[in-house]
Amino acid sequence: MAEVNIQGTLSHPNIVKLLGYFHHDRELILVYEYTSKRLLNNHLFCSKIRPLPGDIRVKILTGAARALTFLHSSDTNIIFRDVSTSSILLDEVLLSAVYNTKLSGLGLARLGPSVDESHVKTHVVGTFGYIDPEYFKTGQCNSKCDVYGFGVVMVEMLTGLRALDSRRPNGQENMIHWIKPHLYVIENLEVVMDSQLNGRYPLEEASNVAQTALTCLEDEPKMRPSMKEVLETLEGITSLSLSTSSVISPR
Repeated sequence: MAEVNIQGTLSHPNIVKLLGYFHHDRELILVYEYTSKRLLNNHLFCSKIRPLPGDIRVKILTGAARALTFLHSSDTNIIFRDVSTSSILLDEVLLSAVYNTKLSGLGLARLGPSVDESHVKTHVVGTFGYIDPEYFKTGQCNSKCDVYGFGVVMVEMLTGLRALDSRRPNGQENMIHWIKPHLYVIENLEVVMDSQLNGRYPLEEASNVAQTALTCLEDEPKMRPSMKEVLETLEGITSLSLSTSSVISPR
């Protein structure tokens, strides 16, 4: 019901359409538009799927940022509360190789604070690895919680690493905790970039994405940008596409 009440009132090209709902026996069913390329996390972490090129990754991030900017606007004032690569669906644009981003799963979303409030107090929900640490400690939620989760998604897109992975070496299970220092310096960034890109990306633009992610991951929520500011930055980054002037050669 929460998803119907919120998503049923929204219309945006980067938010998956809720077509209807019905019940079968005791099961309540939600019906969404079909997205042919399915979940983003499958494309990042499934070895059987062809890796996403760098330029497509930036376009996907830009589409997700547009959706979150729309949700955070004064007209809608919605906090998504579960930004992750599992909440981003991909649809293929007809007669092209371009993917269209579709944010999905607004069941945990809720209205943001009123004009005279800085946050709303809620039970902590979301996907571990993407939850804003301050929100986790206090239960105080505002749009900057979504910004933090989006920062984690940006780092996953750069590195090809899951936010949480118990199979990694001790101390590296939580990606953000150990990888943040590598994002500050271009030379270190090269070491942690997704190996599936085979070095085929403009280093300067990859660094710009990394720097934007770092601002989203600031410990103090007030220091983070708004999603509108993040969107403007991503739109200013042309792409991580192959460039003859700044591509790292595959090793």
